[in-house]
Formats: sequence, C-alpha cells, structure tokens
Amino acid sequence: MKSAPRFRLPATASAIAIAATTVSLALAGQAQAQTPFNELAGTWSGGGQIRLDDGRTERLSCRAFYSPKEGGAAMGVALRCASSSVKIELRSSLRYAAGGRVSGTWEERSYNVGGSVAGRASSGSINMTFSGGLNGSMSVSYGGASQRVSLNTGGASSVSVNLSKG
Repeated sequence: MKSAPRFRLPATASAIAIAATTVSLALAGQAQAQTPFNELAGTWSGGGQIRLDDGRTERLSCRAFYSPKEGGAAMGVALRCASSSVKIELRSSLRYAAGGRVSGTWEERSYNVGGSVAGRASSGSINMTFSGGLNGSMSVSYGGASQRVSLNTGGASSVSVNLSKG
C-alpha cells in the first residue's frame, strides 16, 4: 500500500491564503475608494507548484475569493487549492494599518489548524511571517491583475503560485 506523501499542509495552505490576503492589504495605503480590498474584490484563480517534504513536486490549482469589509480597511479571504495528493481550504481575516503594517489570523479548515500573520507591505511587494499551528515566511509580488506568491515553511516544503483576476 502506498503511503501518503509527507507534507506540512497547514503551512502551505496558510501561506497561500495569507499571501493572497496580504497582497490586498499592501495596496490599502491608497485612497480608501482605491484600497486593494476594493480593487481585488472577487474571484482570482491560477496555479503553480508545491514541493512536498520528500522532495517531489506537484502542480497546484487555486481559486481565491476576496471580500472587502469596513470600506476596504479589512478583508476576508477564502482560498481553495488542490494538487494530485493535497487539498487546502483556508480562511483568512486581515487588516492594514498605518506605516504598512499588516496583521491578522488564518485557519486551515481541512486540518483544523490556524494562527496569526504579521508583516510589512511596500509598493509592489509584501513580506510576511505566519505562526501558530505552523510557522514560516512568505513573499508576495503584485502588479496589475496578477499576483505571485512564494512561501517557505522552514522545512523541505514550499509553494509558488501565480493568480490572475477573473
């Protein structure tokens, strides 16, 4: 019987969701009517790859749903990703504060794990750390209608995803 691949799923799931949410937060320093939450509202999709703890890589397909709240000062994000052996269902709630500070919470529902997010946003990029049931770092670069998310859980697993609006 074939054993399931070793992978720190919650870190990967949370990083993807956090990254997608963080992209929205990073742009929130613009005029309230043009906050990233308002600009990124709706559905995003795309794919990339996930590297499992055993070194194997798999194609990953993702769909993200952005829901601006409080006039764009907060954002709820729902993210679903799947590969041939991994399924992720992540929820995230984030806030953007003066000076580019980003904070919030994340929860991966399939594995019942969650934690907090903290970092900084600047023009075109966001650097974050996530902690709780899983620890790691993530970077997000964005421009126009695209996002690129990279994350590392400190082990062998990592994720790289490109998302487009639409």
